Parts: sequence; C-alpha cells; structure tokens
Amino acid sequence: MPSIAAQPEGATGALALADGSIFWGRGIGASGTTLGEVCFNTSMTGYQEILTDPSYAGQIITFTFPHIGNVGTNDEDIETTTPAARGLILRREITSPSNWRSAKPLDAWLKSHNIVGLAGLDTRQLTRRIRDSGAPTGTICHAPDGKFDLASLTAEATAWSGLNGMDLAAEVSCRQPYDWTQSSWSLEAGYDEQAAPRHHVVAIDYGAKHNILRCLAAAGCKVTVGPC
Repeated sequence: MPSIAAQPEGATGALALADGSIFWGRGIGASGTTLGEVCFNTSMTGYQEILTDPSYAGQIITFTFPHIGNVGTNDEDIETTTPAARGLILRREITSPSNWRSAKPLDAWLKSHNIVGLAGLDTRQLTRRIRDSGAPTGTICHAPDGKFDLASLTAEATAWSGLNGMDLAAEVSCRQPYDWTQSSWSLEAGYDEQAAPRHHVVAIDYGAKHNILRCLAAAGCKVTVGPC
C-alpha cells in the first residue's frame, strides 16, 4: 500500500514513487525535479565514480553508506565527463570534505552538473523495498520553498515507461571517435600517459567507463574509442 506521511516541517525534498508512496527529506544539489528508476548502491567509497558511471544512466541512486561527501570531489575520479545518474538519495546530510585531493564539495559539484538529490530519507526502508519488490519508478523534487505538487510528481512517475526498451547506449556513447592515452594513477604523479603502445585496440563506446580505457592503456594498448 502507498505510504503518504504528512510533510514534516523544514522538508525541502520529496520522493514520489509510481505507487503513490511519498518519502520526505531535504533537498541537496540542484533545485528542480528529476525522474528515473530508483536503485541502491552499497559501496563505502567511490561515490563520484558511481555518479558518473554510464551504467547508471536513467537511474536515481540510493546510497546505503551514510558518509557520502567525506572526500569531496575532484576532476580525476570520474568515469565519464557528463554524469549519467539522474539523481541521488542519502540518509544523512552531505559529509564535509576532508581529503587533500578534494577540489570541490559534493553539493557544489552536484549543482555544477545540475543533479538533483535528497538527504534525510530512511534509506534502509527504501532499500528493503527495492530488494523485495524491484526498482520502482520515482520522481525526486528539490524545492527550496518547501512547496510540492505531490499529485503531479506521482503522475509523472506513474506515466514514465521505465528503462525497458530505452536506447541508453546511444544516450551515454561518445559522439565522435577519439584517441585515449591516459593510463594508471599513482600517488606521486597522478595519471600516466601511454606513449609506447604495443597493441591497437578499438573500443566501441556502449557506455565505457574511463577506468576500462585506462586499464587498456596501462596494458600497453593504443586505444581508439568510437561511438556505438
């Protein structure tokens, strides 16, 4: 049965599922509304890599680990230039960054990529729901003024056909061929560059993560990436 709790005081974020259930929270990242398939991720590290992983195209990621934001963000720990995830859901407020590699706090990074997120939700309850019943369609809304049209948010989630049949590869693939030379990362020098390849690999980009390309370069390959 749908769960519709009264809007708590100070709520600036809401998640509306297709079955009419409403989860309240606080908005983070960009203001606005986003629609997608609600999934979960149990990783304890790598939230920036997860948000930019092309395999999460069309999805809103529920993070089960509470300390999201603790290492900030940077320009290196990304799997694609344009983040593929449509939004994120957290249990706690974004953790303040404490890492020497941090270039920008997570909230500012989310805003720069126009990613809508929510904090303060019961992610344990939501994760159990996904585990038992499958990934639902949902709409998340960050409204700083605290005003929500719940009927519209629910209707949007209900009307969406979901990921089945969507050509997500075309959405995340590169548009033009390019050469990839970036190799493995080291603490002393950052990313290395492949300058003396022994093989030539053509990678068709159906949503290739940058780390796959880096591994190929580190294995001695010249990598040419082509669109799907």
